[in-house]
Amino acid sequence: MKSTFRIFIIIVLISSFSYAQNKEVDDNIKYFDESYNQISKTEFDDKKRGNRLLSIQGDSAHHKLLSLREYRGVLQNRKYVDSLLTSSTNKVIDSTKPLVIVYYPGKDPCNSSGTATRKTKRKWFKKMEKGINKIAASNIIYVYKTKDGLYGKNDGFKEWIKDPEQTIENLFFKRHYPCSSFVVIAENNEFITYFGEFAKEFVWKAVEMLTDE
Repeated sequence: MKSTFRIFIIIVLISSFSYAQNKEVDDNIKYFDESYNQISKTEFDDKKRGNRLLSIQGDSAHHKLLSLREYRGVLQNRKYVDSLLTSSTNKVIDSTKPLVIVYYPGKDPCNSSGTATRKTKRKWFKKMEKGINKIAASNIIYVYKTKDGLYGKNDGFKEWIKDPEQTIENLFFKRHYPCSSFVVIAENNEFITYFGEFAKEFVWKAVEMLTDE
């Protein structure tokens, strides 16, 4: 009986210690909107509902920042990007066709979990590429920041290249967005980026929007 009571006390003490530690971590977290203005956790959670905003790490490990999931802009010189990718892939990037880049930021809880296998991932990529080219014949490139976690069961049999001179990161993905992201760049230098985990239909829609203009 005494032994059971001691075990009970130990469990209570461990639980209390863990709760105190977690609470201390939570108390240190600061929350920010998409303009990096500090807001309350309640405001943060309210704004995050839906699929328009994404929660990412800010400038500190204790900062949670809201980010727009989609951004549209104009690239200054697409031909420069094309030349870098041509050198890295050893295949000519046709500047008259849309350029679709899938970007892997490195291993994170999002891209290292789930039930996808090489077979299902390969099927997903194949269907995505087929859908893209059905809308418009395109250059499709797969770029990684770090390959940790990439060459495993989820690589989808794609040929991934290291981001040349961190160009793609600096131009489009300055922060770590979970899972992976993509950018579609049109011949006229207009582009659409989508940050974080995405469905293949989102890529198709971006290609469609840029080629319809």
